[in-house]
This record gives sequence, structure tokens and C-alpha cells, in this order.
Amino acid sequence: MLDRYFGLREHGTSVRTEILAGFTTFLTMAYIIFVNPGILSQAGMDKGAVFVATCIASALATAIMALYANYPLALAPGMGLNAFFTYGVVLGMHYSWQVALGAVFISGMLFFVLSVTKVREWVVDAIPQSQKLAISAGIGMFLALIALHNAGIVAVGPKETMVTLGNLGARETLLAIGGFVVMVAFDRLKVPGAIIIAILATTAAGILLGVSQFGGIFDTPPSLAPTFLQLDLAGALKAGVVTIIFVFFFVDLFDNTGTLVGVAQRAGLIGTDGKIPRLGKIFMADSTATIAGSLLGTSTVTSYIESAAGVRAGGRTGLVGVVVAVLFLLSLFLAPLAGTVPGYATAPALLFVGCLMARGLAELDWEDVTEYVPAMITALAMPFTFSIANGIALGFVTFAAVKILSGRFSEAKPAILVLAVLFVIRFAVLPQ
Repeated sequence: MLDRYFGLREHGTSVRTEILAGFTTFLTMAYIIFVNPGILSQAGMDKGAVFVATCIASALATAIMALYANYPLALAPGMGLNAFFTYGVVLGMHYSWQVALGAVFISGMLFFVLSVTKVREWVVDAIPQSQKLAISAGIGMFLALIALHNAGIVAVGPKETMVTLGNLGARETLLAIGGFVVMVAFDRLKVPGAIIIAILATTAAGILLGVSQFGGIFDTPPSLAPTFLQLDLAGALKAGVVTIIFVFFFVDLFDNTGTLVGVAQRAGLIGTDGKIPRLGKIFMADSTATIAGSLLGTSTVTSYIESAAGVRAGGRTGLVGVVVAVLFLLSLFLAPLAGTVPGYATAPALLFVGCLMARGLAELDWEDVTEYVPAMITALAMPFTFSIANGIALGFVTFAAVKILSGRFSEAKPAILVLAVLFVIRFAVLPQ
């Protein structure tokens, strides 16, 4: 039955291989069940409810991708987007988390509509590759800044310097540094689940040193009621939230596209014509996942590049996702452990993921000043203005301006020009 439904023989795999690949993928991304509640709880959301929403949304989204699109792609609340949700929208722009969830829902609906039309392909093709790389790298730097602050390595400095070195002698900071070093070393040694092992090891060390308290491991899942269907759609439709919706949609679109291409290439799933089979189903599954996640009470759900770990283990079909989905559901009973994991233990994961995302800068055309300068403006503006939205806006405006003024009109496509003008109007008219 499994062979007929997933086409195991056709893809040159077996049930045993797919199950092993599913466990591998889950171990590489399971850190999200500890990190996501920690980030969103800072927005005022109930940590236990977010933990449940994270597990259920990840399981549901991955199951849809597996059963509907038959791809070995696992999904969960996206890193970077959850940080933008908390630090950018709620703490930075002072919107409620209910409004932020409404914006996530609307972005998911927009993504769903564009997934059944050719508009999605037009949008993806219109954005220059340098800006796509810069957005990913900028989000990585944004995560890194948050991680360094949460770890106590970077602190608010005097007015003259803005930031300064934190107290490196603090036990929490030393534990965070140690966890990060272990994480990098284990990843280099290709230890499965390097990130989650380092998080748990740092947590255990903190408990033994008396820095944090042990809250248990297993228990019945907390209530989902504090976040379930709590989104504020009316508030999300106000003029000032349009940019927020755009960022949620935009980042999800390119994050999902980049992940999809990378995993499909590793799995040998790209056809001889260079196209990815069942592309429409993949995007519809992803957009449905974002909508479901917002209803449950979590930030944007998207495809995870960690799925490539399962592909390297031999995974080729949606059966990998079924295994991952089951493991996410079983994780619901780890709520006490999730509540035990402190911020200094998850900070290394944020920093590590940020470093991984910054790799895109290496692929920029460093011989073309009209490409790498706007890209760097995009990447640098995100952490320095503490806003992913501002980074995208300033980068697009810079890209359009330098292309036009340098006489390279054909490279500034209509979509970029329209977006640049809209961003200029937004900066001029709407309050920051």
C-alpha cells in the first residue's frame, strides 16, 4: 500500500530508508519546539499554548506536504519570521500579537491565491537574485543580533556607542557560548540532531549549576485555548499593517522557493526540463500550512532546509514527512521539558541558524557594484534598523535607484520599480 501511494520503488527507496530519513529530518529541526515558544512568548503569548500550536501546526503542515504533494519536505514555524513577529511587529511596532496573527493569516491566504495562478511565478522571477540572497542573509544577521543579546554577549551601550560587550563572566553567558561551540563542533562532525543536542546539553548544565530549574520531561499537553482562533483580522487590515503582511508573504515565498529548489536538487526530483514536478501542489500545501498555523496560534509555517538531512539519508517521498509529522505529535507530551529550556540555551540555535543564512552573501556578484551594494543595504538594514521590513524596503529602493541612474534600465523590472515607489510612499506618508 505504501509503495503504491508514495511510489517508493519508482523513487528508488524503501519503507526502512524513508523511516530512517524521517527520524533524521526530525532530529535536525526538533529544536523549533523549544525555540519558537521562547520567542513568541516574549510577544505576550502563552508559552504552553504556543508549544502545542508549534507541534500541531508542524505535524499538520508536514502531513499535508507528504500526503498531498508527496515530497520529503518538513515544515514548521520559520526562523526569522517568528523573530520578525515578536521583535519587529509586536515589540517594535507595538501591535498586539493577535493583530500579528491576523497578518500571518492574510499573508497565507494571499500566498494560496497566488499559488493557483501564474502571478506567483511572475513575482519570483521579477525579484533579482541578489536581493533574494540579501534577504536571507539579512534575516540571518537579524537573528544573530537577537541571539547575541539573549545570550548576554551584546548589551545596550552608552549613547555614543549604541551597543557594547556584555558581561562575559555571567554563568548564563558562559553556558550560551559553550552551547554554541558544541553545536558547531557537532555539526562539523555530522552528528544527527546537533542543534537539539546542544540545546538540551546547555539546559542540563544550567540545571546542574543551579542557574535554572528543572520542570520535568513528560506530561499531558497544555491547553491550546489561549492562542486558538485568537487572531485579529480587523486590526490586521488597517493601513499600517499592509507592510507587515507583505513581509510575511514575501519572506515565506522566497524561503519556501529556495528550500524547495535546494531539497529537490539533492533528492534528484527536478525533471529533465529543469522544472519541479507538482510545484502547484507544493505551494498550495505550504500556504495552507501558514493559514492553519495562524489559526492555531503560531507565526508563519514554512518549509525547512533541514529536510535536506533526510534526503541525504535516502528519503525521496512523502513517507518521510509522515514520520516527521508523527514525531511532532508525540512531542506534545514534552511540554515540561520545553518549559524548562531557558533563553540562554536557545540563543546558540538562533546564532547558528543566523550564520547558516548569512552564507548567501558569498554568492553575490562582487564585481558588479549595482548588485552588491543594494544587497548589502538590504542585509545590513535589517539588524541595524531592527526590522526585516525596513531592510527589504531600503534594499529595493536602492536597487531601483542605482540601476536607473547608472543607465541599466532593463535590469530594473517593472515589479521592482512599482515596489520601490510604494516603499518610498510608505516611508513618506505612514508613521514609522
